[in-house]
Parts: sequence; C-alpha cells; structure tokens
Amino acid sequence: MNTVKHNQERLLQILLAPQVSEKSTFVADKYEQVVFKVAPDATKPEIKAAVELLFKVDVDGVQIANVKGKTKRFGRFVGHRKGWKKAYVCLKPGQEINFAAGES
Repeated sequence: MNTVKHNQERLLQILLAPQVSEKSTFVADKYEQVVFKVAPDATKPEIKAAVELLFKVDVDGVQIANVKGKTKRFGRFVGHRKGWKKAYVCLKPGQEINFAAGES
C-alpha cells in the first residue's frame, strides 16, 4: 500500500463501472488488466487505492485514457455526447477480478 492516505468516501466514488467490451475482454486475457469507467477528476493513485480497497487485490499499475464524446445529429440539430475517462488497471501476477461470479 502507498503511504498516502486517501479519503475512503472519495475512493468509493472513483470507480463508476467496469467497461465490458470486446477490446476490454481481449486486454484482460492477454495482459491481466481490467478496464473501468472512472470519475473525470480521478488520479492514478486514487484509482489504484480504490481498486485495492474494493476488490482486495494488488495493483501493479494504472494507465488512463480520456475518451472524447461523439458528435451526434438529430435531423438538423447537432449535439455532443459527454467525454469520459477510462482506466486500465494492471494487476500483479496471480491476481484476478471476476465480475461474472459476483462477490464472494
């Protein structure tokens, strides 16, 4: 664990949802990483602490990507979807987060 202490209430609000897609499944199998949708103002140390707190696993590293919102049209009106942030969480060897089985 890091020597930096994080506010536990803040950590519970960092992870919004697991990102389940074909790409995230491939990444999970090949690189032992899990992909999460996270709060827009989340930092790497906060994401690491939140995953370790919620899932009781050891995190090796965190990479972050900002996903830009798509431009969408409805007739002659143009709008934009909101951008969001996703985190690739690399787990230490032997660690695993299984969303299908549920919490045990």
